[in-house]
Amino acid sequence: MTDSAADITNDSSNDSLNDNITDRDNALFEAGIKLGALFHQFTGSPVNLKTAGSLEKAVQESISVQPYVEDISVKIDREMLKSKLNDEFGYFELQGPMLKVKITVKYGSARVKVGMEYDPELDYPLMKIEGIEEI
Repeated sequence: MTDSAADITNDSSNDSLNDNITDRDNALFEAGIKLGALFHQFTGSPVNLKTAGSLEKAVQESISVQPYVEDISVKIDREMLKSKLNDEFGYFELQGPMLKVKITVKYGSARVKVGMEYDPELDYPLMKIEGIEEI
């Protein structure tokens, strides 16, 4: 760590910056991390119609053990998968647009629901906040 970095991390004036960070902020941050991790960890995985269910379950179980996750649902679009299957080998790589994900994260006094789903208008698997609750 450089001297200037040590000065920043040990500077007590930075404590006032942390006073503005709420449980809601942390819950949203954690939820975003979960979506990003899921997307980048599992896209590219080999999948076919027979293994889609077990891959959904593996993704759910993997993300569910991370801190603050209360609930997770992962669905792979079977029709989209079917349309992309390789005729010779019968499988394809999992792609973001195939995923429909819902995650609930609870951090302190906040519960947030986030999701990822393919948006055909944008031609993109869009991640979004679906709800925020103070508890």
